Amino acid sequence: MKQARNPLHGLTLEAIVTALVDHYGWPGLGERIPVRCFTSDPNIASSLKFLRKTPWAREKVEGLYLFMLRDVKRGAARSTST
Repeated sequence: MKQARNPLHGLTLEAIVTALVDHYGWPGLGERIPVRCFTSDPNIASSLKFLRKTPWAREKVEGLYLFMLRDVKRGAARSTST
């Protein structure tokens, strides 16, 4: 099955969480997805452990990542058109 249109294809959960932390920071990520692994002494390892065991939280993280990609693309398009 071809995954050419799936922006999550080939990405690890660690890469997704790292990109979100780079973009929003831990406080911003904790505001958008209020789970303890993002708000209380956050780190990549504990977040990955929680997300691998919690499908609903992983879905939220993946959804936020897709939103971030769209938002970044919109921002880039706006800056090149002005």
